[in-house]
Amino acid sequence: MTLQTDEVFMAQALKLARKGVYTTDPNPRVGCVIVRDQQVIAEGWHQFAGGPHAEIMALERAGNVTGATVYVSLEPCCHIGLTAPCSQALIRAGVHRVVVAMTDPNPRVAGRGIAELEAAGIKTDTHVLAAEAEYINRGFIARMQNRKPFVVAKLAASLDGRTAMASGESQWITSAQSRLDVHRLRAESSAVLTGIATVIADDPLLTARLPGVELKQPVRVVLDSSLKMPITAALLTERSEIWVFTVSEDASRKNRLEALGAKVFTLPATEQGRVDIKAALALLAERQINQLLVEAGPILNGAFLEQDLVDEWCVYLAPSILGDEGRGLFHLPGLKAMKDKVTLSLQTIAQIGPDIKLTYSK
Repeated sequence: MTLQTDEVFMAQALKLARKGVYTTDPNPRVGCVIVRDQQVIAEGWHQFAGGPHAEIMALERAGNVTGATVYVSLEPCCHIGLTAPCSQALIRAGVHRVVVAMTDPNPRVAGRGIAELEAAGIKTDTHVLAAEAEYINRGFIARMQNRKPFVVAKLAASLDGRTAMASGESQWITSAQSRLDVHRLRAESSAVLTGIATVIADDPLLTARLPGVELKQPVRVVLDSSLKMPITAALLTERSEIWVFTVSEDASRKNRLEALGAKVFTLPATEQGRVDIKAALALLAERQINQLLVEAGPILNGAFLEQDLVDEWCVYLAPSILGDEGRGLFHLPGLKAMKDKVTLSLQTIAQIGPDIKLTYSK
């Protein structure tokens, strides 16, 4: 087949992979299309961890696949995990060719799946629509390659860059359409992180609420250095997981929160006595968090920016003015001169209702 034909069928596999964007954590999102005589004979996608992989679902639906070409958005696995190796299933099925969008960044695979296919006489081609495949699984890639989640920071502000009135009143700066888009961001994230100041000020739930959509709720994570979490916090009323990261050794406060369903982790402290954010990210990766959404106030936003820990900044700008006494996006006392300014790179612009959504990378 031509490269153009390969791209058409791989695009279909990527579309299938996106069906698992809210449900597959901590596994990658993967789609598979099986083609014979340039006709699709079966499709599959990975739906949830422990469930059949995309290739297995497609093979079961296809029946006889002798001589067929398989398009899969991620290299077939070659190790035994919760399911059997997909590479061996493809070999047993007798497929003729396997086209892969990207190699698996998991060190347990990392090219070995493709090598097994080739050793069995199956023709392989790789890196077809690789950039698109990598975007879908950017969190999984970050965890496997960098031992940290892919970090997205969400900010909502008025046109003059204010996140709240001087009194702290902030509901609502942006529109209902933007708030729904934030719920989509939460749903595609493995975890949502905030600071204790935001919990005390706003009492958020931090759940993903998309009516009629099947999703796996993100873990809610709170950086709470002194264990100030109120026992009446809305976060503690939800059944989805809540993790509290602290530097406090106060056993009574820890036990009180754990009795309410929270998991409390003691992490290294900074010189200022706060939770070390880099240690927090490392722990999240260790606990299989692929993509992290940060929804925080100016102090924590400033700390993430200062330490260059955010991969993507997602800014919702509302067509309103809150005035120069309103609260800003970042607390960055170290910026004194123009030479100290932080410059971001604009990636996308979109209109959502009356608001503008801007995404930046560092």
